[in-house]
Amino acid sequence: MATMGKYCKAYPISRLREFNQWTEYSENARKEKNEIDGVEVEIARQFTESDFLYLQENYVVTDGIFLDENIVFDNVTPEWKDFCRDVLEFEVPVYEPVKVSEPIKADASTGSDNQQ
Repeated sequence: MATMGKYCKAYPISRLREFNQWTEYSENARKEKNEIDGVEVEIARQFTESDFLYLQENYVVTDGIFLDENIVFDNVTPEWKDFCRDVLEFEVPVYEPVKVSEPIKADASTGSDNQQ
């Protein structure tokens, strides 16, 4: 079963290819259904400059929103992380825990809140 990460961001493939150590596993691209000689087959799609890929929270790049499927780039190095931060301005948000306050109690005699 596919794993959904907590955060990913879509980028045009042309921006990702600006990284000087970029290599891509195009064979891991999402499959497209095509009909060849009357038979439906699935083949990896061919990337174009107008395609978008997903930079995941763990700095792996995928062809889709799932963290562990269709991995196109996984050479996560300090240089790659610097490129993501400095050039792509990629930053995984830090989610602060939400504090739940006590509910306001209704005044039993009037049926209304205690607020004025």
